[in-house]
Amino acid sequence: MLSDIAIHAVGLGKAYQIYKRPEDRLKQMLLGRWRRYYEEYWALTNLNLDVHRGETIGIIGRNGSGKSTLLQLVCGTLLPTIGTVVTHGRIAPLLELGSGFNMEFTGRENVFLSASVLGLTEQQIHQRFDAIAEFAGIGDFIEQPVKVYSSGMYARLAFAVAAHVDADVLIVDEILSVGDAAFNQKCMRFIRRFKEKGTLFFVSHDTSAVRNLCDRAVWLDRGSVRTIGPADQVCDDYVASMHEDTDDRGGFKIGGSRRQKDEPAPIVKDVRLEQLAELGYRNELQVFAFDPDSRWFGQRGATIDRVALLSPDDPGHELQGNEIHGGAEVVLVVEGIAHEALDRPIMGFCVKDRLGQELFGDNTFLTYRDRPVPLAANSPFAARFRFVLPYLPTGNYAVCAAVANGSQQEHVQHHWIDDALIFQVETSHVVRGLVGLPMLDIVIDTRAGAKATTE
Repeated sequence: MLSDIAIHAVGLGKAYQIYKRPEDRLKQMLLGRWRRYYEEYWALTNLNLDVHRGETIGIIGRNGSGKSTLLQLVCGTLLPTIGTVVTHGRIAPLLELGSGFNMEFTGRENVFLSASVLGLTEQQIHQRFDAIAEFAGIGDFIEQPVKVYSSGMYARLAFAVAAHVDADVLIVDEILSVGDAAFNQKCMRFIRRFKEKGTLFFVSHDTSAVRNLCDRAVWLDRGSVRTIGPADQVCDDYVASMHEDTDDRGGFKIGGSRRQKDEPAPIVKDVRLEQLAELGYRNELQVFAFDPDSRWFGQRGATIDRVALLSPDDPGHELQGNEIHGGAEVVLVVEGIAHEALDRPIMGFCVKDRLGQELFGDNTFLTYRDRPVPLAANSPFAARFRFVLPYLPTGNYAVCAAVANGSQQEHVQHHWIDDALIFQVETSHVVRGLVGLPMLDIVIDTRAGAKATTE
């Protein structure tokens, strides 16, 4: 239904006129009727997209791929060369925070100027001014000219205005790279609240943020749509493409398939689910079988054929369901075959939650940086990581594993396998945060003088 559409773009494209010489601009003005004196640069071509009300769309792509151009077309600050874009509802653009501020005006005066441009009446601005000033948190500087503001104060005030205009559609372009940590957290809290009632159009180079915030993602590449789909799937393809571009040998490959959420992989061994109620909040993991056909990418000069959780006391014993729980010591093993010689191999893993956020992980690089262990062609390898498993909130998790060759900064990715090992946590005492830490000691001391002994 059209009433359910917040943004409707059909055949949308934007071309810029590129002049080789300054005088060609004048010639175009005078003689352009008969001859063209410029070359066209298409920043965006043939985009078709419907964004539904209440949906969150992420836009990803390299610099120069057309992301900012798309946002400006949606906001109406640019006119399309071809195609149409129609929006429904009030739009609050957070493209370049404070770009419409007058440097000679005070913060208060710029609040009225900016909010009126975004569609608020003078009476509405008066009613909301105190809330805007409190959100900005710049104190008495609200009465000073913005030309004396730091970049963080400037961004705080601009965001505070946009956050109080009751927008139906919020356009966000890399704003989280501006300002301090407290400001970034405030941005994220507002964005999460806004998602509950509004439509969010979000651009970021941070694929973790896109996975976390967005329902779908649009991957732009050199002005064209590479793909549109579920955020986690598009982000996986984008990350794989980034690795592909560092491959100078032309042997990079992508393969495998994603596990269907409604078709879980077979459980490694029988786990006694009926006993979970008796165990209370014990943070048990239900582990599914290693999936060698999970989605992967890389050169395939080495491949991973096993990822498992093992007992630290018995490396040959693969841990079963009720043997794995938060706070326990485990060994994660990544095994495989080097099909070609690798002089500086690196093996690693990371654990992601259901939103694709990377919770923890590590690799072998630092340990073997000064004494690399070369692999001959057709030789096996096994990397073991021994650690204390943190407590995890209930939900589904995935272990990604990889083998590469080179250094931490510059390496060739040979086999990165997503969702190599899936596990599920069904009971947990963790109610806040992404992970919980095993505590060495927790004490409440009520003795006289106890406070003094802890200072």
